[in-house]
Amino acid sequence: MGLNIKPLADRVLVEPKQAETKTASGIIIPDNAKEKPQKGTVVAIGNGTKDEPLTVKVGDTVLYGKYGGTELKLEGKDYLMMRESDILAII
Repeated sequence: MGLNIKPLADRVLVEPKQAETKTASGIIIPDNAKEKPQKGTVVAIGNGTKDEPLTVKVGDTVLYGKYGGTELKLEGKDYLMMRESDILAII
């Protein structure tokens, strides 16, 4: 991937999936009505803590809380930096 960032301890860098642009029935959703995505792909992980190693790995698709993580922009892309505990499930 070529990102020059290494999360520390139990932190994980996630690239959010794009918000849906159409409903299942084909209705186009305008930008101001789109929901914040709650699914993404892990692109970088820290080393974990002494007591708890990380269970996620790079490439995993994960579900996270709607307001979890800190948003940041790197090399023109949006990412979320969050603790592994903010991740709800691996898909």
